Amino acid sequence: MSEAERVKWDQRYAEGDYRPRPWASPFLEEWLPRLGSGRALDVACGAGRNALALAAAGFDVEAVDISAVAIDMGRQAAADRGLEIDWRVADLDELSLPAGRYQLITVFRYRNRDLWPKLIPALAPDGWLLIEHHFRTTADVAGPSDDFRLEPQELLRAFAGLRIVQYQETIEPDRSGDLFALQRMAACAGNPGF
Repeated sequence: MSEAERVKWDQRYAEGDYRPRPWASPFLEEWLPRLGSGRALDVACGAGRNALALAAAGFDVEAVDISAVAIDMGRQAAADRGLEIDWRVADLDELSLPAGRYQLITVFRYRNRDLWPKLIPALAPDGWLLIEHHFRTTADVAGPSDDFRLEPQELLRAFAGLRIVQYQETIEPDRSGDLFALQRMAACAGNPGF
């Protein structure tokens, strides 16, 4: 990501142009009871809605985003809730991930195809990867332009080396009532425990 991207996202958060959702992803909430605990990485965490849910569920969370403004918002929300999270500002194009470190990696509504190959080796044995992102559709939906959307079944192809336990393409409203086209995947690096 460029310096211009960092400045853009800092400005969007600071000026309220991008209002982060106060609730965790329902997809993450659905999966949390099945994921156990351990070290989790929330990639492109924004203001931390999913990182907060992970920490509250007992995960040791690292949350990373390009926007220092968003990270500060997340840090404050965690302090208000008495949650410990390792917040980091980082260029996600340059993100270095230690091999086998994470029991869980989450990537919600952020597409970075160059980062994807780094995620699989960063998973611990039997670690999980949860991804949710917008996909291309002709339906009238909210979200980014087609330039920032996934192709149909793109996650299946990109992560074919993992055991894909759940995959879904859906068009549905979120809690705000806005309609979104979302691709969701839960995948395991090994034995999912069943």
